[in-house]
Amino acid sequence: MEMDHFQPGLGSSFDVPLGARDDRQGLLILADDMCAEEVRALSEAAGLRLLGAVPLDHACARLDAQVGCDIVLLFCPARTAMLERLLVQLETMALQNEMPVVTVAGIDTLDLAYACLRSERTQLLCSPDHADLAAALLAAASYAPSHTLHEANRDGDGVRLQQLSEEVSRLARTLEALTLRPRQATPSFDLGPRISDQPSDYIGMPALEPIGSAKKSADTAPIQAAQVRDLLRARRLREEYMPSDLFADPAWDMLLDLFAARLEHERVSVSSLCIASAVPPTTALRWIRTLTERGFVDRQADPHDGRRVFIALADRAVDAISQWFVASRRFRCA
Repeated sequence: MEMDHFQPGLGSSFDVPLGARDDRQGLLILADDMCAEEVRALSEAAGLRLLGAVPLDHACARLDAQVGCDIVLLFCPARTAMLERLLVQLETMALQNEMPVVTVAGIDTLDLAYACLRSERTQLLCSPDHADLAAALLAAASYAPSHTLHEANRDGDGVRLQQLSEEVSRLARTLEALTLRPRQATPSFDLGPRISDQPSDYIGMPALEPIGSAKKSADTAPIQAAQVRDLLRARRLREEYMPSDLFADPAWDMLLDLFAARLEHERVSVSSLCIASAVPPTTALRWIRTLTERGFVDRQADPHDGRRVFIALADRAVDAISQWFVASRRFRCA
């Protein structure tokens, strides 16, 4: 559907009296398959001024011509011929203008979107639920330089946090009512072959040093990848007997998966790691960002494909997990 012909004055919810000043932040939506009423209601619910809703094949040209944009919301669930160029252009604008961007990818586009990620103000979501998208929009509004949200709440952080919670809930309800797209089921955890990592992915990549090869003591048995995979299987087995939400621990699951991959001399893509976490991919992406910021994992560019980034354990994390396995043996063998 051609969406670029949307005009803000077409509906009463965006009507502004002639000559009146509209100080709301400007939101540009880049997406296919959204109708004018949906994007209108989405902008209104977020308290933003809609600058336009543009299909992806026209998005690059629109970004070149756009002036006065405060926030960009990009939906790119499927690969298109121009997607890589669009992501690079958008990230360049975000860096140059300190502009918040919310990118909503799908599993098929997650690795490309993550590889193009450069700006700290870009939030990357993957098949998010309504609350995740609502929170991302409100966070983007708080980043934007001209933001006017919550000005009435400067007297107390508690009041501000309460209103933020209420705004997220309100916007999430609006998004749910709009049903911008069908809710996608969380990918199931699979200990078989990685969905996006093929043997050919690693041809020509530097070999990974085996863990413990330089520090292994004579009286300590080496850690085997099968041991780590068995631990992950045991953690998944709990869900057959107890509610899974009682045991959500995505950071540890991802660290264990990366540790096993290191032992197996494998590389792990972002999409594969999200599936290994056994939580919704947007939640997994937040944890990947946290682990990266805290120095437990590193981004590793694929030297043969600039459209992909691998995630690997940092040396400090390798040492810490290795020591944990050695220390925990006394309890498992007792």
